[in-house]
Amino acid sequence: MKTPYSQALASIACGTLFGFGLALSGMLDPARVQGFLDIFGAWDPSLMFVLGGAVMVAMTGMLIVKIMARPVLADKFNLPTKAEIDRPLILGSAIFGIGWGLGGLCPGPAVAALSMGYGATLLFVVTMLMGMVIHDRFVAGKIA
Repeated sequence: MKTPYSQALASIACGTLFGFGLALSGMLDPARVQGFLDIFGAWDPSLMFVLGGAVMVAMTGMLIVKIMARPVLADKFNLPTKAEIDRPLILGSAIFGIGWGLGGLCPGPAVAALSMGYGATLLFVVTMLMGMVIHDRFVAGKIA
């Protein structure tokens, strides 16, 4: 049954499962991510297996989407329609990658890692949110 409460409950359940998976795999530790990126030093390949598992889950989800007429808790699927690789995509990917490499966290794990109470994670999330606001207020629609 589609209600705002069922959608919120499903979102909380999925977010909790995602956060648990991140914690279980050790991906809430920035040193783990930075160890994966240190290919000429103390390389840690564990992130490769976590990413591989995520790709398998996403591929399974997309196969399920293709056979479903509509989502269970929404009127329609909200799938991307843009297919071309353009300047905003490349710039955004580069900024994301640089931030991920320097901070050792990306948005999902950063929010999940807040539960661990590290000051550096809180600083990362606050600056990440500031960057999002700055982008939305001053940059969005001007890059093309």
